[in-house]
Amino acid sequence: MAKTIPAKKPAHRSSKSEGGAAKKTKKGEYSAKSISVLEGLEPVRKRPGMYIGSTGPTGLHHLIWEVVDNSFDEVMGGHATKVVIRMQPDNWIQVEDDGRGIPVDVHPEQKVSALELVLTKLHAGGKFGGDESGYKISGGLHGVGVSVVNALSTELEAKIHRDGKEWFQAYKRGVAKAKIKAVGKSKKTGSIIRFHPDPDIFETIDFDYKTVIDHLRQQTYLTAGVEVEIIDERDAENVKVYGFYFEGGVSSYVRHLNANNDVKHQNVFYINKQHEDVQVEVAVQYTTDYHDSVHCFTNNITNPDGGTHLAGFRSALTRSLNTHARDKGYLKEKDGNLSGDDTREGLTAVISVKVPEPQFEGQTKGKLGNPEARTAVEAVFGEALRVYLEEHPKDAEEIIGKCLLSARARAAARAARDTVLRKGAFEGLMLPGKLADCSSKDASIGELYIVEGDSAGGSAKQGRDRNYQAILPLRGKILNVERARLDKLLSNNEIKNLIIALGTNIGEGFEIESLRYDKIVIMTDADVDGAHIRTLLLTLFFRHFQELIRQGHIYIAMPPLYRIQVGKDARYVYTDEEKEEVIIEMTKGKGAKAAKSEASEGDDAIEAEVVETAGVKVNIQRYKGLGEMNPDQLWDTTMNPETRLMKQVTIEDAEIANETFEILMGSEVAPRKKFIQTHAKDVANLDV
Repeated sequence: MAKTIPAKKPAHRSSKSEGGAAKKTKKGEYSAKSISVLEGLEPVRKRPGMYIGSTGPTGLHHLIWEVVDNSFDEVMGGHATKVVIRMQPDNWIQVEDDGRGIPVDVHPEQKVSALELVLTKLHAGGKFGGDESGYKISGGLHGVGVSVVNALSTELEAKIHRDGKEWFQAYKRGVAKAKIKAVGKSKKTGSIIRFHPDPDIFETIDFDYKTVIDHLRQQTYLTAGVEVEIIDERDAENVKVYGFYFEGGVSSYVRHLNANNDVKHQNVFYINKQHEDVQVEVAVQYTTDYHDSVHCFTNNITNPDGGTHLAGFRSALTRSLNTHARDKGYLKEKDGNLSGDDTREGLTAVISVKVPEPQFEGQTKGKLGNPEARTAVEAVFGEALRVYLEEHPKDAEEIIGKCLLSARARAAARAARDTVLRKGAFEGLMLPGKLADCSSKDASIGELYIVEGDSAGGSAKQGRDRNYQAILPLRGKILNVERARLDKLLSNNEIKNLIIALGTNIGEGFEIESLRYDKIVIMTDADVDGAHIRTLLLTLFFRHFQELIRQGHIYIAMPPLYRIQVGKDARYVYTDEEKEEVIIEMTKGKGAKAAKSEASEGDDAIEAEVVETAGVKVNIQRYKGLGEMNPDQLWDTTMNPETRLMKQVTIEDAEIANETFEILMGSEVAPRKKFIQTHAKDVANLDV
């Protein structure tokens, strides 16, 4: 599910690199001469966000991915079969593989061991020298490598099994403590990297077991035949072990993605074939959903923004389905062709390509730019899909039928959308009547608050800064768009009002450049109904306005739960735990136990209560809804940029977000029941 982080601007990232290359070696040889040096390590500790994206949990876990990627490069090269990740006490991480082992001989130009180059020089590795390098396939030239992990760790230890010996070298904040040395004999090969992240760099150094499992499950699906083991040793009395091994490759991945979906055909289309220098692996299965779920990868690196391989896939999909539909008479001469949107509704697909020299747009590798990848995917997938449709006529009938139904629904949705927008035009571009717009027309400072009901709307309208804050009250709960096509969605008045207020249009006509506000703030009550409305709105934004989330425009307001007053001193608190701490602090610890006991009893019915603890009167006001706050209180606590607390909605992992929305808002009851039972214990305060 989409996660939230404290509102802040995303860190800027850089993809600049420079430098020379190592001398040539014999083709296929992997030694110190294979290592190329592109630039130094000095900037990493000063500006870590440029290299790992952020210093929050995402950047922290990126350290693991960088080390694991090196091991998977060995797997993809056919040199390793197993990768073991150990989460050790005191936030140490160890990654071990049975590959060739990082070279330890002295580099001819740099005069230090190849291992030290890899660990201390940015963009130093066996991936920059073409046929003379150590790898034919890797994550590409934009990866920052294990050197960044070294720079951002208090300590790092490297054990290398190679050339009949075990080698060891230790580092402190990126600097070698001593030269590499042989510490014993060894009959095996492989690399073991162990590191401890620097708490002075990261907001937290606590690794999340589930995050590690989810990421490595994905990587294992993309590398058929590799065995991956995750061992959580942080609690000696409760060691957790999780392992993966998938022979089916990305076809197994598609089955996993559709585990909670109603599929249109049981067979998963799958092709894995080489086209010139590009290895193409694609799996496809259709569901009854109204949205598509397509995941793109290059050399096991996720590409959330797609790229040339996605373009080739879409072109081949639309052309092949149209050709088959006409050949079999599903489409008549008078009928128009199925559009790309028609052929993608309900589609679940994984596209994985292996490219010798990948070209990505930017540091994040979000989009692939290699033109040969498009040609390869279009040729391999197009030919294989046409054969599949001929050999599986029942599957073909289900798929084409789904596409034809989508085409009819899309035509209805287009008419409904045009009606909504035309109505606005006929009314002189009038905005919804309930929208209290801001006076400024500068979208870069504008804020739209989506509030629950007229009562909260009234307080918000009076308390806001009219210059740049707009208020849109919603009546009741909007439609669950997870179970509805666009035409039905546009018949919902509350959603229509929101679309017009945003100004971006929806579906085929969506234009983020027309967004009328920089911040879209969901501001609902802190109760079950408020949480439900918030989830419905997040579902709407995730399914139909996902680019608003990706570009950081969606926020969640954090109104206080309580107002605590002792004498003239009043404070707002946001959780029950914080309430108890504030009461203790404000009463200077006197009678704190009694205050906790008395204040907690019957809280469900409290609007305002006075309790007396050791002679100190404490006034506790519980806000059941935003409408209970007067305008000044709402401004001070929730809308004033100087004092408010907001969370910015992000999509850290689109696959997990997609799966969670399907569980929570989809038609299947069993997965939702299991999800609720699993996470019920995590709910600290449920207000019903």
